[in-house]
Amino acid sequence: MHLDYNIKQYSFGLVLLVIAVLTLPLTATALNIYFYNTKSKLKSADAAIVLGAEVWQEKPSPVFRERINHAINLYKQGKVSSIIFTGGIGDDKDIAEATVGKDYAIANGVNESDILIETRSRTTLQNLKNAKTVASSEQLSEFLIVSDPLHLKRATLMARDLGMNAYPSATPTTRYQSAESKLKFLIRETSAYFIYLIYKFGNRS
Repeated sequence: MHLDYNIKQYSFGLVLLVIAVLTLPLTATALNIYFYNTKSKLKSADAAIVLGAEVWQEKPSPVFRERINHAINLYKQGKVSSIIFTGGIGDDKDIAEATVGKDYAIANGVNESDILIETRSRTTLQNLKNAKTVASSEQLSEFLIVSDPLHLKRATLMARDLGMNAYPSATPTTRYQSAESKLKFLIRETSAYFIYLIYKFGNRS
């Protein structure tokens, strides 16, 4: 009986150890993602790359609108001389996200000649790959990545893995303000971050 008790106790301890080993990296990564935007960032660059988000008919969704507004502010403050809008046509949509972003920016005082777009991407990695191609044609080499705060650790890592001189620039008026919306976004981004790492190291082998 005493031996059975010791075995059960050992097994329970082993389970707790396994849970801790699996949970600690996830927790540490989630915290890193959450506080990533508080780290020092480049204050100016050649261009702001606005990562795509959903559009509603021919208007940006609230999330996308705030990303665009931030890029416009960077442009008007002289922090960037160009804005690159990214994003293709989403499911059940009629217009590319980048086109909507461009139209909104022009309507809010950005010179059309200072706007570049790519309209084929559907993912963050595609956003950045295509933005890099567009930027290269204009000899742009230093970038501020514009998106919601919790999106920026993964996005900036992707950009740097592509060889881009890129720095995060979080949307200060992000629509993800409530604890519930932040938690959902954080869980999604933590999962996406690990998936990207698996993809990244898998392609190296």
